[in-house]
Amino acid sequence: MIKIYHNNSCSKSRAAFELLKDKNLEFEIHEYLKNVPSKEELKEIIVLLKIKPFDLMRKNESLFKEKYNQMILTDEEWIDVMLENPILIERPIVIKDGQAAIGRPIENIINLLK
Repeated sequence: MIKIYHNNSCSKSRAAFELLKDKNLEFEIHEYLKNVPSKEELKEIIVLLKIKPFDLMRKNESLFKEKYNQMILTDEEWIDVMLENPILIERPIVIKDGQAAIGRPIENIINLLK
């Protein structure tokens, strides 16, 4: 089953949603701002993406710029920051068959679906 971590107010997330819909794929929508992932789930996403937690942070988000921009934290601490402030989690994230991609650019998701 394909899963999309989605924020409907984000144009990139809506584009990823439409891509999945247009391809007539079955997928599960996870609105991560309404239902924040568990710590274990977020760690699993990071492993599937093959990145460090800091790389999943939305660094252009005003909250990040105001509060976290100059901080040096451990991986665990960055995960905790994202769980406390899910708006800082990069989006959209699509997971398929044990692999994941961030839809920035959308071609990342297109490649994942091949």
